[in-house]
Amino acid sequence: MLDSTLRSNRLPAAAGVGYKPQHFNDILENSGPVGWLEIHAENYMGDGGRPLAQLRHLSQQFPISVHGVGLSIGSEGPLDSDHLARLKHLVDWLNPASFSEHLAWSTHDSHFLNDLLPLPYTDTTLTQVCDHIDQVQTTVGRQMLLENPSSYLSFDESTWSEPDFLREIARRTGCGLLLDVNNVFVSAVNLDFSPQSYIEAYPLDQVGEIHLGGHDEDVDDHSHPLLIDSHGREVADPVWALLDYVLDRSGPKPVLVEWDTDVPDWPVLQAEAQRVQAALDRIPA
Repeated sequence: MLDSTLRSNRLPAAAGVGYKPQHFNDILENSGPVGWLEIHAENYMGDGGRPLAQLRHLSQQFPISVHGVGLSIGSEGPLDSDHLARLKHLVDWLNPASFSEHLAWSTHDSHFLNDLLPLPYTDTTLTQVCDHIDQVQTTVGRQMLLENPSSYLSFDESTWSEPDFLREIARRTGCGLLLDVNNVFVSAVNLDFSPQSYIEAYPLDQVGEIHLGGHDEDVDDHSHPLLIDSHGREVADPVWALLDYVLDRSGPKPVLVEWDTDVPDWPVLQAEAQRVQAALDRIPA
Protein backbone atom coordinates (compact mmCIF):
# COMPACT_ATOMS: atom_id res chain seq x y z
CA MET A 1 0.00 0.00 0.00
CA LEU A 2 1.22 3.52 -0.80
CA ASP A 3 3.16 5.23 1.97
CA SER A 4 1.40 8.49 2.86
CA THR A 5 4.77 10.27 2.82
CA LEU A 6 5.30 9.57 -0.91
CA ARG A 7 4.68 12.42 -3.32
CA SER A 8 1.48 12.36 -5.33
CA ASN A 9 0.74 13.80 -8.76
CA ARG A 10 0.41 17.54 -9.35
CA LEU A 11 -0.48 17.99 -13.02
CA PRO A 12 -2.96 20.75 -13.89
CA ALA A 13 -6.31 19.86 -15.45
CA ALA A 14 -5.17 21.29 -18.77
CA ALA A 15 -3.97 20.24 -22.22
CA GLY A 16 -0.52 18.67 -22.43
CA VAL A 17 1.61 17.33 -25.28
CA GLY A 18 4.34 14.76 -25.57
CA TYR A 19 7.55 16.77 -25.88
CA LYS A 20 9.75 16.33 -28.95
CA PRO A 21 13.13 18.16 -29.20
CA GLN A 22 12.33 19.60 -32.65
CA HIS A 23 9.55 21.62 -30.98
CA PHE A 24 11.77 23.17 -28.29
CA ASN A 25 11.97 26.68 -29.74
CA ASP A 26 8.34 26.66 -30.90
CA ILE A 27 7.13 25.80 -27.41
CA LEU A 28 9.16 28.59 -25.85
CA GLU A 29 7.94 31.12 -28.41
CA ASN A 30 4.25 30.11 -28.54
CA SER A 31 3.05 27.28 -26.34
CA GLY A 32 -0.59 28.25 -26.90
CA PRO A 33 -2.97 26.20 -24.76
CA VAL A 34 -0.28 23.73 -23.64
CA GLY A 35 -0.13 23.71 -19.86
CA TRP A 36 2.29 20.80 -19.31
CA LEU A 37 4.65 18.47 -21.12
CA GLU A 38 5.36 14.76 -20.99
CA ILE A 39 8.66 13.00 -21.71
CA HIS A 40 9.57 9.35 -22.11
CA ALA A 41 11.87 8.50 -19.23
CA GLU A 42 14.22 6.33 -21.26
CA ASN A 43 15.19 9.29 -23.49
CA TYR A 44 16.61 11.20 -20.50
CA MET A 45 18.53 8.64 -18.46
CA GLY A 46 21.96 9.71 -19.71
CA ASP A 47 24.35 12.23 -18.20
CA GLY A 48 24.55 15.75 -19.62
CA GLY A 49 24.15 16.91 -23.20
CA ARG A 50 21.59 19.03 -25.02
CA PRO A 51 18.53 16.84 -24.22
CA LEU A 52 18.99 17.24 -20.47
CA ALA A 53 19.82 20.94 -20.79
CA GLN A 54 16.62 21.53 -22.76
CA LEU A 55 14.60 19.49 -20.29
CA ARG A 56 15.96 21.45 -17.33
CA HIS A 57 15.01 24.69 -19.07
CA LEU A 58 11.49 23.49 -19.90
CA SER A 59 10.95 22.22 -16.36
CA GLN A 60 11.34 25.78 -15.09
CA GLN A 61 8.31 26.85 -17.16
CA PHE A 62 6.07 23.76 -17.40
CA PRO A 63 5.00 20.92 -15.13
CA ILE A 64 6.62 17.76 -16.49
CA SER A 65 5.14 14.28 -16.59
CA VAL A 66 7.62 11.38 -16.81
CA HIS A 67 6.19 8.44 -18.74
CA GLY A 68 8.17 5.21 -18.60
CA VAL A 69 8.01 2.62 -21.36
CA GLY A 70 10.69 0.13 -20.30
CA LEU A 71 10.10 -1.08 -16.74
CA SER A 72 8.12 -4.15 -17.85
CA ILE A 73 5.76 -3.93 -14.88
CA GLY A 74 3.82 -6.98 -16.05
CA SER A 75 6.78 -9.33 -16.48
CA GLU A 76 7.08 -12.58 -14.55
CA GLY A 77 10.68 -11.95 -13.53
CA PRO A 78 12.15 -9.27 -11.26
CA LEU A 79 12.41 -5.66 -12.36
CA ASP A 80 15.71 -4.53 -13.85
CA SER A 81 17.51 -2.94 -10.89
CA ASP A 82 19.84 -0.87 -13.11
CA HIS A 83 16.91 0.54 -15.09
CA LEU A 84 15.05 1.33 -11.88
CA ALA A 85 18.12 3.09 -10.45
CA ARG A 86 18.44 5.25 -13.57
CA LEU A 87 14.74 6.07 -13.34
CA LYS A 88 15.12 7.09 -9.71
CA HIS A 89 18.05 9.37 -10.61
CA LEU A 90 15.96 11.11 -13.29
CA VAL A 91 12.96 11.53 -11.00
CA ASP A 92 15.13 12.80 -8.13
CA TRP A 93 16.70 15.69 -10.05
CA LEU A 94 13.72 16.54 -12.28
CA ASN A 95 11.05 16.31 -9.53
CA PRO A 96 8.26 15.79 -12.10
CA ALA A 97 4.62 16.58 -11.46
CA SER A 98 3.66 13.02 -12.44
CA PHE A 99 5.21 9.62 -13.15
CA SER A 100 3.53 6.79 -15.05
CA GLU A 101 4.14 3.35 -16.59
CA HIS A 102 2.24 0.75 -18.60
CA LEU A 103 0.32 -2.35 -17.59
CA ALA A 104 2.39 -4.48 -19.95
CA TRP A 105 5.58 -6.49 -20.26
CA SER A 106 8.50 -6.11 -22.67
CA THR A 107 11.31 -8.24 -21.22
CA HIS A 108 11.94 -11.96 -20.71
CA ASP A 109 15.14 -13.09 -19.02
CA SER A 110 17.84 -11.03 -20.77
CA HIS A 111 15.76 -10.33 -23.89
CA PHE A 112 14.07 -6.98 -24.59
CA LEU A 113 11.06 -6.90 -26.90
CA ASN A 114 10.40 -3.57 -28.59
CA ASP A 115 6.69 -3.62 -27.79
CA LEU A 116 4.29 -3.30 -24.87
CA LEU A 117 2.73 -6.74 -24.62
CA PRO A 118 -0.50 -7.66 -22.82
CA LEU A 119 -0.80 -10.06 -19.89
CA PRO A 120 -3.55 -12.35 -18.62
CA TYR A 121 -5.71 -10.90 -15.88
CA THR A 122 -5.40 -13.60 -13.22
CA ASP A 123 -4.78 -13.65 -9.47
CA THR A 124 -1.17 -14.65 -10.11
CA THR A 125 -0.42 -11.74 -12.45
CA LEU A 126 -2.31 -9.39 -10.13
CA THR A 127 0.06 -10.26 -7.28
CA GLN A 128 3.12 -9.91 -9.54
CA VAL A 129 2.06 -6.52 -10.84
CA CYS A 130 1.24 -5.21 -7.36
CA ASP A 131 4.60 -6.37 -6.01
CA HIS A 132 6.38 -4.58 -8.85
CA ILE A 133 4.41 -1.38 -8.34
CA ASP A 134 5.15 -1.42 -4.62
CA GLN A 135 8.85 -1.75 -5.44
CA VAL A 136 8.76 1.10 -7.97
CA GLN A 137 6.82 3.49 -5.74
CA THR A 138 9.08 2.81 -2.77
CA THR A 139 12.22 3.28 -4.89
CA VAL A 140 11.23 6.52 -6.63
CA GLY A 141 9.47 7.94 -3.57
CA ARG A 142 6.25 8.91 -5.29
CA GLN A 143 2.94 7.59 -6.51
CA MET A 144 2.92 5.93 -9.91
CA LEU A 145 0.10 6.06 -12.47
CA LEU A 146 -0.59 2.81 -14.35
CA GLU A 147 -1.79 2.97 -17.97
CA ASN A 148 -4.31 0.59 -19.55
CA PRO A 149 -2.93 -1.17 -22.63
CA SER A 150 -4.08 -1.32 -26.24
CA SER A 151 -5.01 -4.94 -26.90
CA TYR A 152 -5.06 -7.12 -30.01
CA LEU A 153 -5.98 -10.37 -28.28
CA SER A 154 -7.51 -11.63 -25.04
CA PHE A 155 -6.45 -14.54 -22.82
CA ASP A 156 -8.75 -17.48 -22.11
CA GLU A 157 -7.26 -17.79 -18.62
CA SER A 158 -8.21 -14.24 -17.59
CA THR A 159 -10.58 -14.21 -14.61
CA TRP A 160 -10.74 -10.41 -14.17
CA SER A 161 -12.09 -7.75 -16.48
CA GLU A 162 -9.53 -5.06 -17.29
CA PRO A 163 -11.34 -2.27 -15.37
CA ASP A 164 -11.71 -4.48 -12.30
CA PHE A 165 -8.08 -5.62 -12.55
CA LEU A 166 -6.90 -2.00 -12.62
CA ARG A 167 -9.25 -1.03 -9.79
CA GLU A 168 -7.87 -3.81 -7.60
CA ILE A 169 -4.26 -2.85 -8.38
CA ALA A 170 -4.99 0.73 -7.35
CA ARG A 171 -6.69 -0.48 -4.16
CA ARG A 172 -3.82 -2.77 -3.14
CA THR A 173 -0.90 -0.48 -4.01
CA GLY A 174 -2.30 3.04 -3.74
CA CYS A 175 -1.12 3.79 -7.28
CA GLY A 176 -3.17 6.05 -9.51
CA LEU A 177 -4.36 5.27 -13.02
CA LEU A 178 -3.60 6.74 -16.43
CA LEU A 179 -6.58 6.32 -18.73
CA ASP A 180 -5.53 6.12 -22.38
CA VAL A 181 -8.78 6.80 -24.24
CA ASN A 182 -7.34 5.80 -27.60
CA ASN A 183 -6.21 2.47 -26.12
CA VAL A 184 -9.76 1.86 -24.92
CA PHE A 185 -11.14 2.56 -28.39
CA VAL A 186 -8.49 0.43 -30.13
CA SER A 187 -9.10 -2.50 -27.77
CA ALA A 188 -12.88 -2.14 -28.09
CA VAL A 189 -12.77 -2.41 -31.88
CA ASN A 190 -10.20 -5.22 -31.89
CA LEU A 191 -11.91 -7.30 -29.19
CA ASP A 192 -15.50 -6.30 -30.04
CA PHE A 193 -16.76 -4.64 -26.88
CA SER A 194 -18.42 -1.31 -26.12
CA PRO A 195 -15.93 1.45 -25.21
CA GLN A 196 -18.70 3.28 -23.36
CA SER A 197 -19.40 0.21 -21.22
CA TYR A 198 -15.68 -0.03 -20.46
CA ILE A 199 -15.63 3.60 -19.28
CA GLU A 200 -18.72 3.03 -17.14
CA ALA A 201 -16.91 0.16 -15.39
CA TYR A 202 -13.60 2.02 -15.06
CA PRO A 203 -12.56 3.59 -11.70
CA LEU A 204 -12.46 7.19 -12.98
CA ASP A 205 -11.96 8.50 -9.45
CA GLN A 206 -8.44 6.99 -9.53
CA VAL A 207 -7.43 8.70 -12.81
CA GLY A 208 -4.59 11.21 -12.53
CA GLU A 209 -3.94 11.65 -16.25
CA ILE A 210 -5.64 10.96 -19.59
CA HIS A 211 -3.90 10.15 -22.90
CA LEU A 212 -5.04 10.58 -26.48
CA GLY A 213 -3.23 9.46 -29.61
CA GLY A 214 -3.72 8.52 -33.21
CA HIS A 215 -4.24 5.00 -34.55
CA ASP A 216 -3.99 3.28 -37.94
CA GLU A 217 -6.77 1.20 -39.50
CA ASP A 218 -6.18 -2.25 -40.96
CA VAL A 219 -7.95 -5.61 -41.26
CA ASP A 220 -7.00 -8.98 -39.79
CA ASP A 221 -6.72 -12.32 -41.60
CA HIS A 222 -10.51 -12.70 -41.41
CA SER A 223 -11.18 -9.24 -42.88
CA HIS A 224 -12.32 -7.87 -39.53
CA PRO A 225 -11.33 -4.30 -38.57
CA LEU A 226 -7.97 -4.10 -36.80
CA LEU A 227 -6.74 -0.87 -35.20
CA ILE A 228 -3.05 -0.27 -34.45
CA ASP A 229 -2.04 2.12 -31.68
CA SER A 230 0.58 3.91 -33.76
CA HIS A 231 0.74 7.44 -32.27
CA GLY A 232 1.55 8.56 -35.80
CA ARG A 233 -1.39 10.72 -36.81
CA GLU A 234 -4.13 13.02 -35.50
CA VAL A 235 -6.66 11.78 -32.95
CA ALA A 236 -9.66 10.16 -34.66
CA ASP A 237 -13.14 11.67 -34.26
CA PRO A 238 -14.58 8.63 -32.38
CA VAL A 239 -11.77 8.98 -29.83
CA TRP A 240 -12.58 12.67 -29.33
CA ALA A 241 -16.21 11.65 -28.73
CA LEU A 242 -15.07 9.04 -26.20
CA LEU A 243 -12.98 11.71 -24.43
CA ASP A 244 -16.13 13.82 -24.05
CA TYR A 245 -17.89 10.76 -22.64
CA VAL A 246 -15.10 10.34 -20.08
CA LEU A 247 -14.91 14.00 -19.05
CA ASP A 248 -18.67 14.19 -18.60
CA ARG A 249 -18.27 11.51 -15.93
CA SER A 250 -14.89 12.35 -14.43
CA GLY A 251 -14.77 16.15 -14.54
CA PRO A 252 -11.66 18.03 -15.72
CA LYS A 253 -8.42 16.03 -15.82
CA PRO A 254 -4.93 16.53 -17.27
CA VAL A 255 -5.25 15.40 -20.91
CA LEU A 256 -2.24 14.65 -23.10
CA VAL A 257 -1.89 14.33 -26.88
CA GLU A 258 0.77 11.76 -27.88
CA TRP A 259 2.34 11.90 -31.35
CA ASP A 260 5.48 9.76 -31.43
CA THR A 261 6.01 8.74 -35.08
CA ASP A 262 5.83 10.87 -38.22
CA VAL A 263 5.92 13.84 -35.83
CA PRO A 264 4.33 16.93 -37.44
CA ASP A 265 5.34 20.57 -37.26
CA TRP A 266 4.40 22.35 -34.05
CA PRO A 267 1.23 24.08 -35.35
CA VAL A 268 -0.36 20.68 -36.09
CA LEU A 269 0.31 19.37 -32.60
CA GLN A 270 -0.70 22.70 -31.11
CA ALA A 271 -4.07 22.44 -32.89
CA GLU A 272 -4.65 19.04 -31.28
CA ALA A 273 -3.88 20.59 -27.89
CA GLN A 274 -6.35 23.39 -28.62
CA ARG A 275 -9.02 20.76 -29.28
CA VAL A 276 -8.20 19.15 -25.92
CA GLN A 277 -8.53 22.49 -24.16
CA ALA A 278 -11.88 23.13 -25.85
CA ALA A 279 -13.12 19.76 -24.53
CA LEU A 280 -11.93 20.67 -21.03
CA ASP A 281 -13.39 24.17 -21.14
CA ARG A 282 -16.91 22.89 -21.59
CA ILE A 283 -16.71 20.78 -18.41
CA PRO A 284 -17.68 22.52 -15.13
CA ALA A 285 -14.76 22.68 -12.71
